[in-house]
Amino acid sequence: MYFELTSSLLEAILFGMENQQGPFVLDWEEGRILPAEPGNQADPRYAELPKWDSSDGFRLMQSFTGDFKNPLIKEELTKALDQGKGVFRAFKDVLRRFPYAEARWRAFKKRTLKEKVIQWYNILRDDWGLERIGLEPEETGDLVLEDFTFRGPNPEDAPALQALHDRIFQEETRETVLLLMPRTVPAGVRLIAETAAGELAGCIGGISEAGAFQVNLLEVKPEFRGLGLGEELCGRLLKNLSPEEGARIAIDIPSEISGFSQVLIRQGFKPGGVRYFLENPPRD
Repeated sequence: MYFELTSSLLEAILFGMENQQGPFVLDWEEGRILPAEPGNQADPRYAELPKWDSSDGFRLMQSFTGDFKNPLIKEELTKALDQGKGVFRAFKDVLRRFPYAEARWRAFKKRTLKEKVIQWYNILRDDWGLERIGLEPEETGDLVLEDFTFRGPNPEDAPALQALHDRIFQEETRETVLLLMPRTVPAGVRLIAETAAGELAGCIGGISEAGAFQVNLLEVKPEFRGLGLGEELCGRLLKNLSPEEGARIAIDIPSEISGFSQVLIRQGFKPGGVRYFLENPPRD
């Protein structure tokens, strides 16, 4: 006897795995999840669901936090995991403040649990003499980015743009770029990213001079970093630039965010030089 792992059955198994009132078993014939009882645990008609308890959940949160790219949110999640009592509630409270991180967590968690169910199901298929199945490939693209809209700037965007610029200007990790960054928003904002609620999330801009285009502004709010928003803004800007505006495009990358250079290389940029700074304190 064997059963097909349909999408509806998979969802039921996932629900049963996380139900803290378990353990549960699968009734192969009825395709139902039932509480585990002495009478059904020994019956071959029933299969015990994959093990999943609080320790598994904690390790999953650790794995998610360790790989999370946004330093602001990563620090908050790490503090939540280190607090001991009430760690699960604290972890969820942090994510609730950052909806896009919460969306990533839900997707990460569901995929991990699905992988565990597929492994469990394949062991059963081995016993049945059937070929193993694989996990469905992940959807292409970043679903989180679909929650943002991209548009050109309007005059009424000026206060929000300045507020974002002020916030980034004050970041302690941007000391090098402060030497290049004007106190007010540079001219030439070309593209704005905003959330579904209309909140400014990031922007990019530059100036075209003598057939060259200099990107002088690429800012993303700290809570929205690590989502690929900066790369999306840059890519969209490049697509919209005409050859007349910039046959050659340049952008300066501060040393603190040198990792972004890999994004530019993927988009066709090549390193064109290195800028050095020397502190020159006033003399008595």
